[in-house]
Amino acid sequence: MMLAAAVEADNPDAINPDYLPASFGNLRPRQEEILIPQYDVRGAMGHGQVPADYNEAVRNLVVREEILREKGVTYTSPTALAMITGWGQSMEGTINDKDLVIVDRGINEFIGEGIYVVTWHQELYIKRIMRLDEDHYRLISDNQHYENQTARIDDVTIHAKVLLIWNAKKA
Repeated sequence: MMLAAAVEADNPDAINPDYLPASFGNLRPRQEEILIPQYDVRGAMGHGQVPADYNEAVRNLVVREEILREKGVTYTSPTALAMITGWGQSMEGTINDKDLVIVDRGINEFIGEGIYVVTWHQELYIKRIMRLDEDHYRLISDNQHYENQTARIDDVTIHAKVLLIWNAKKA
């Protein structure tokens, strides 16, 4: 494999299916694949994060639609999908610190209990949300060491729904 990479450096037109090329500039989704941009956004799972003034895609993930279907993931549209980074320990057990999460930006209202990306009191969070009554949400931390919060619905802005956690665990 290392020899193939060295050959590629000497001859960039050489094609070898046994290794990935050093340049990922031509990474494009093929038919039945979805390009999911990764945004430089940290959704807090614990103390809130002040969201950045802008969202800039810093990396991309290309995934086969079939894999998402097999995992039971449904979404509003492929262009509404994005990846962000969970930050903190309050959702530990479900979403661990620095796990990537695939979100649906097409969902920006409460559609039932689930995990959402929200702004509450000008800070960005990833929280499980349950509706308590017509005026309040319960912002739930899956980690028992964190207190759940009650929030007025009018004080919460829903930005996206978390669809899939992209966990990386050391073998």
